[in-house]
Amino acid sequence: MLGTTVLLGLALVGMAISSTDASPAGAYCGFTCAILVWAWQEVAFLLGIVTGPRRTPCPEGAVGWARARLAFQAVLHHELALVVLALAVLAVTWGAPNQTGWWTFVVLWTMRQSAKLNVFLGVRNLNEGFLPPHLKYLQTYFTRKGMNWLFPLSVAVATMVVIPVWRAALAPTASAFEVASFALIGSLLGLAILEHWFLVLPLPSEALWKWGLRSRDSTPSTHADAAPAPP
Repeated sequence: MLGTTVLLGLALVGMAISSTDASPAGAYCGFTCAILVWAWQEVAFLLGIVTGPRRTPCPEGAVGWARARLAFQAVLHHELALVVLALAVLAVTWGAPNQTGWWTFVVLWTMRQSAKLNVFLGVRNLNEGFLPPHLKYLQTYFTRKGMNWLFPLSVAVATMVVIPVWRAALAPTASAFEVASFALIGSLLGLAILEHWFLVLPLPSEALWKWGLRSRDSTPSTHADAAPAPP
């Protein structure tokens, strides 16, 4: 966590510097720095350091707004951290000619929020196997079903956004900086849309990333590891 925090500071400095550089190199630097800023909250969340005040499973029988309130309490600190990071990114890039870093963070933030809501409302593939043992309680706030009302709206809106982004990247009049910036943002948004589809398609997408869980194979099973997924 300490190492990631150092990288966070360096990333914000790098984003501030690159935001004044409207060149392809500046676009790549801003994009990379935004990814590093995003990495901080991912590490903080997965380590269980920045999650929420509620660290227990969802009570049986909790439904509707009561369940939503409990789920929000489970990730409240994480959501506040995202707001703080977004304000930091906005502050270091405000009014600068290179906004690649800012829009990269916006895409990551928006699509992650959409994915969280879809997992809460219900999708086929919850990918709960990726949760570390100390966060297994979060899977009790997930819902497994074929699809929910928000999913088609999420994908439709994201698709309507990614199309003009790629059109801007491929425009004959686009500068080298615009090509690099729009292509990076468009690629990230396109991958986020693909990730959404993996939530509902009858495909074992989780198997693509099993290699990253090899270290758990040698870890003794715990009660938390054996907790069944919610219906």
